[in-house]
Amino acid sequence: MKLNIIVNNQVITATLNARQASRDFAALLPLDLQLEDYAGEEKIGMLPAQLSSTDSPKGTPARKGDVMLYKPWGNLALFYKDHVYADGLIKLGQLDDPDALPLPPSSYSARFELNEQQ
Repeated sequence: MKLNIIVNNQVITATLNARQASRDFAALLPLDLQLEDYAGEEKIGMLPAQLSSTDSPKGTPARKGDVMLYKPWGNLALFYKDHVYADGLIKLGQLDDPDALPLPPSSYSARFELNEQQ
């Protein structure tokens, strides 16, 4: 599944994987989230519902450009730097251009939509 992330009228694309958590995330779309900088590594936003992790590993490291769920907090995370392995970190997909995510300001609104031209 292809995903559009719209920030300041700029469209950033991502590709979601086929896991259940990604399908649950896609079912929430379209979705507006306030993204906040966290730990100088990622932008996070709170999801309105829990996502299933039944077919996902217990945790994983993150790479720059990863679209992740952090299960313990129920938040979406867009990584702009690599991160070590963490329990509860579940990969949903990957930004098509890992450098496309705007870093400043520390907080901004983003709209997430399925890309209808997939």
